[in-house]
Amino acid sequence: MQELTRTLSLSDCLNHTFSCSCGHTHRAELEAVYIGKGTLKELPKWLEKKGYIKAYIICDPITKEIAGDQTKKELEEKGIDVQMHVITHQAYDEATMGEIVIHKDHTRNVVIGVGTGSINDMCRYFSYQLNLPYCIVATAAPMDGFASGISALTVDNLKTTFNAQPPQLIIGDTEILKGAPYSMISAGLGDLIGKFTCLCDWKLSKLIQDEYYCEVIVDMVGDCAKGVLKNADSVKTRDPKVLGNIMEGLVFTGVAMSMVGNSRPASGCEHHISHYWETIFEQQGRRPAPHGHQVGVGTILILKLTESLRNLSTIDFDSARKAAEAYEFDAWCQEIRDAYGPAAEGVIEMERKAKKNETSGRLQRIGAMEKHWKEICDLLEELPSSQTVIDLMKELQAPYHPSQIGVDKELLKNTLMYCKEIRARYTILQMLWDLNLLEQLTDQLIQDF
Repeated sequence: MQELTRTLSLSDCLNHTFSCSCGHTHRAELEAVYIGKGTLKELPKWLEKKGYIKAYIICDPITKEIAGDQTKKELEEKGIDVQMHVITHQAYDEATMGEIVIHKDHTRNVVIGVGTGSINDMCRYFSYQLNLPYCIVATAAPMDGFASGISALTVDNLKTTFNAQPPQLIIGDTEILKGAPYSMISAGLGDLIGKFTCLCDWKLSKLIQDEYYCEVIVDMVGDCAKGVLKNADSVKTRDPKVLGNIMEGLVFTGVAMSMVGNSRPASGCEHHISHYWETIFEQQGRRPAPHGHQVGVGTILILKLTESLRNLSTIDFDSARKAAEAYEFDAWCQEIRDAYGPAAEGVIEMERKAKKNETSGRLQRIGAMEKHWKEICDLLEELPSSQTVIDLMKELQAPYHPSQIGVDKELLKNTLMYCKEIRARYTILQMLWDLNLLEQLTDQLIQDF
């Protein structure tokens, strides 16, 4: 068995099992990735080699025009039987899943998603439930979920994560990718920027509550994100090489998720911010901004909160303990109902199982933070400055302020106070809440920003 090291490239990792210094065995289930000019032509060759000759293509009206029809043509010219379904219900919830299931011909033996985030999530979960192999033809690279083994779907009005399966094949034809709206290209970079805060979350959780942690994978993802961002200034020229590098970086972080078995390497509090906005916007009948843009803005918010935390002269751990002892579950439930609306009951049920806010666990974490405070401060010092990220987003003509994506002060306050409840995962926001500082620093951020 090969040993996993931070020097391995994406192609080195594909379809391999690795031993690791973290004590776990990691497997990258993704079999093949073709990124570059004209790589769509590799799809029928790969399908024929695998014996997948009855394809079920899933797309929406937009991705059908971008690459769906072209994909269908490429396959049919090579003798592959194709059924295409164009999604009409685009809320990407239970009804969309039902539509995909109902229209599937029972003879299909491979699922091909043509699109990006939502279609990928739907197809990944759909193929997992039906035990069918799955491939994705990317029409843009705005997020890192292509190679993930989980799907984020809206169920009972709440953005919820489900076990799914990674695709066997990913196609990133740069002739298709370069035609994507510029906003989707910059969104991909926004998602990569979020790796800085999400990896910090994982390190903090290891330090504070001894969560399992893989330093090798953290280093691999961190180096990948830094490498792609070095060339961020070339994005506006739609340089195919740079677009290919962004796509490869996003795929790589998805592979890291599949090797760990959860989304820790790629998703933290900045993603919880995005998921909360998606949940509330959908309740209001509003279309969210691209996921990567929301993550980019969320990352800036988290960086600002950590900067405010580091500027505090002292941390009152005794005050944090008193707040923990005063916690009342019923009062918290009312706050959640106010903040989450129809999605609240799912959040409350999650907390009943996770018990992440209960006094005993919170007191233990406060004790661990007091013991390791110097190390925690050192971790936060490693983060990029919020102004650095703001300047980059401005250069890319991407949103950097919540108001630019439809988030007003009231929603921003609810977001920073309650988005941590959307997942049972330890993050910077949970740490600030444990310290009884979340509301204070949130109010300060809203006033300053």
